[in-house]
Amino acid sequence: MSNILAFSNQKGGVGKTTSAVNVALSLAVTEVKTLLIDLDPQANATTGLSELFNDSNGNIYDVILEQENIKDSITKTTFSHLDIITSTNDLVGAEIELVTVMAREYQLQKALKVIKNKYDIIIIDCPPSLGLLTINALTASNAIVIPIQCEYYALEGLGQLLNTVRLVQRHLNKKLEIVGILMTMYDGRLNLSKQVVEEVNSFFKEKLFKTFIHRNVRLSEAPSFGKPALLYDANSTGAQNYMSLTEEILQRVS
Repeated sequence: MSNILAFSNQKGGVGKTTSAVNVALSLAVTEVKTLLIDLDPQANATTGLSELFNDSNGNIYDVILEQENIKDSITKTTFSHLDIITSTNDLVGAEIELVTVMAREYQLQKALKVIKNKYDIIIIDCPPSLGLLTINALTASNAIVIPIQCEYYALEGLGQLLNTVRLVQRHLNKKLEIVGILMTMYDGRLNLSKQVVEEVNSFFKEKLFKTFIHRNVRLSEAPSFGKPALLYDANSTGAQNYMSLTEEILQRVS
């Protein structure tokens, strides 16, 4: 049975999609059978891996709202251990469409039952909101990774996310746990980065990943080439950070 990890933070621009994409590939190159689900209407995770596949077989909208068989929506990549279910901007209206669906919070969980034993880890890239799509992801997941950027408003809105996690644990998914807090856009030269890490550490302690994702130009460039950092520049700081993070995640979920 697979571990299902949701990468979530309703605050945009925190490195959520970058983390989901790069961890997914890092898992795949270490021969961990991995599925990445792009649940974000912006489809950035789909774009970030676009050089690794040709045409997608379907998308997550078809699965959740059209009741298509999830097996028919899995797209193979050039890596034998990495598959993806792509996103589409049709998901923009999904929040409204799901309102009238019976057991609307469980649509993704129900779909994943068919395939979850095929994978060691399933990663869900959540949208930057706390709507029904994110609720579906949290209901279907065993664990959540929360990326937080090393900037002044880092903890803004985090209380709301943690409250949502508690509500999901109480009413929809008792197995959900926070596997780790990930600091992104870290710059060791800045006092601000160090102060934010200290503040986050005081709240979360052992939940904070030891690996920080440093600010890195190559990491920022990689998505425009449709590749994760590990394929764009394997020696870059960003690529090495994500390989280290992946090792930590495997230790925590095993």
